[in-house]
Amino acid sequence: MTSNRPHKAIIIGAGIGGLTAAATLRRVGVDVEIYERARELRPAGTALSVMCNAITALRTVGIDLAPELAKRGRIFRNVHFRTHDGRPIRRMPFGEIADRSGAANFAVHRADLQQALLDAVGPDCPVHLGATVTGFEVRGREVDVEFADGRSARGDVLIGADGFHSAVRRRLTGPERPREAGYVCWLATVPFEHHRFTEGFAAHYWAPGQRFGLADIGQGRAYWWGTKNMPPAAAREWQGGKAEIARAYTGWADEVRAVIGTTPEDTIVSVAAQDRPFLERWGYGPVTLLGDAAHPMLTALGQGAAMAVEDAVALAESLAGARDLPRALRDYEARRRPRTRQMVQASRSLSRIEQLDGPLPARLRELYFRLAPASLFDKQNSSVLTYAPVPVS
Repeated sequence: MTSNRPHKAIIIGAGIGGLTAAATLRRVGVDVEIYERARELRPAGTALSVMCNAITALRTVGIDLAPELAKRGRIFRNVHFRTHDGRPIRRMPFGEIADRSGAANFAVHRADLQQALLDAVGPDCPVHLGATVTGFEVRGREVDVEFADGRSARGDVLIGADGFHSAVRRRLTGPERPREAGYVCWLATVPFEHHRFTEGFAAHYWAPGQRFGLADIGQGRAYWWGTKNMPPAAAREWQGGKAEIARAYTGWADEVRAVIGTTPEDTIVSVAAQDRPFLERWGYGPVTLLGDAAHPMLTALGQGAAMAVEDAVALAESLAGARDLPRALRDYEARRRPRTRQMVQASRSLSRIEQLDGPLPARLRELYFRLAPASLFDKQNSSVLTYAPVPVS
């Protein structure tokens, strides 16, 4: 390695975390190559939220996604919590917290977010497809990465941003068992019109052992997701169809039944709810992890994408101008562990509350959310939605 050339980062994964890392690292003068195991750069999944803390974090490194997300997705200011048949429980004014940070909360299709991030990365960044990692080896100050098709790559830093089933993480930790939450998630996006489905609509519906979410993601499209408690093996292996999902929501609010009814069966995605125990060691030498590869979490807080974005910003800050790259990576990890640990734990705790089964626990949950003081929820939500940079050591 010569001292006068830019450092080179090998990023594994072209999802939200990998693309954001590429964009932020290039902003601080690091060369980047991205390797993605998929043979086409097309988004998996459906839609998601990009919360105001992610927007604020990116602005600290000179990237503003808000204009593009406003064009492609939809700003939402409130999330309405309701009973299964549509009666109001509570309104969470997330827009007020966003206003205090000078940002906004967006609901957006994953494909639209991916394109906005690709634009931020720039057209001249190499993205290698069909690249499945089989191993890596640290050689002095550099790291060599091997791929299943015989390709190899060498860089000064290796960043595993390859998601829940990260090959880089597996090489670091060995085999792991995911932590099962005991419910299945169904997800879809679909063109949708309904008199209750107004601009910026976002609502969660609750029943014992079940939930449903419905959000406007712009351009006449709805994003919906549903959950249902079941044994972990049944959730992992669920192969039912749209008719079974529709039966699970018999008697629910009209807009819930309507959006399920209008969704083509082959567009519905089914996944078991899973996370992993928090990982205290994210790497060694020139190797580290980012996003879901480092700290996968349940979806209850809607912070998976935002945590990956915050990671990417912190990583770029730590590597900017660094001479001792392993030390800079350990600095990044130390700065991110407390907040991401809190988010993993909070997501799991909230998930337990939201999936409470039985009429009495569900009724007590409803009463708590109806009657608890607004100041309590504002404090809790502000701690999640406020980006507070941690200084580089």
